[in-house]
Amino acid sequence: MKKIFLLVVLLFSCSVGAMYAQNNTSTGTNTNTNINIPYVNIGIRNANNNQEVALSLQLLLLLSVITLAPSLLILTTAFLRIAIVFNFITRSLSLQNVPPTQVMMGIALFLTLFIMWPTFSAVYDTAFKPFADGQIGIEKMYENAEKPIKAFMWRQLGNDHKNVELFLKLGNYPKPKTKGDVPIHVLIPAFILSELGIAFKIGIMLFIPFIVIDMVVASTLMSMGMIMLPPIMISLPFKLILFVLVDGWSLITMQLVKSFM
Repeated sequence: MKKIFLLVVLLFSCSVGAMYAQNNTSTGTNTNTNINIPYVNIGIRNANNNQEVALSLQLLLLLSVITLAPSLLILTTAFLRIAIVFNFITRSLSLQNVPPTQVMMGIALFLTLFIMWPTFSAVYDTAFKPFADGQIGIEKMYENAEKPIKAFMWRQLGNDHKNVELFLKLGNYPKPKTKGDVPIHVLIPAFILSELGIAFKIGIMLFIPFIVIDMVVASTLMSMGMIMLPPIMISLPFKLILFVLVDGWSLITMQLVKSFM
């Protein structure tokens, strides 16, 4: 019965629409006179000269960069270290989905904006704004935007250049005279490895006090003969109390921000 009813409704709707269209056609009225719908036309043709080919390649490159924008944000900024440290915090506290992952990544994103704001401002003032005003070309804009980002990554590397030397050796690049001569495609992987190492060191330091609490609770339960009771269930409130009493979020945030300064 339901299928028959739907079929009847469909036939009725089609018949009414056909009658309405026929009536408009016979009276000469236009149903689209009061509806402003834009017409979009995208055409594809063969390139007439080299400039059109270059423009098409630039458009393809721009679309590729847009798709890689999240990866560039994660791997060339402070986001990587902050996100890993926050993940270590939730794991050391034995928390599953509190706070949710989206909340933690949102906090990491805003902390990244806070830390990277001078760098982003420098990129805007020296690269994007002159390019938008027509003062420089796209190649000069890329060079000017590259300098503040490379300066930020070099500051985080400090005096530890072993990762840079590693990738220079793997790529058979000549030894650069200055830091500015290091290609950015060599500096980025070196920066990523350095950030991973720093983030894991911070995570280990965060794990130590909570592991001590887990060991004390586990040994206490063993001595009391309460073997079947999960130690994590008992140690979780103590870890949360300790974390709240020492104002853990403020301390970790302060140390993370200072680590980039």
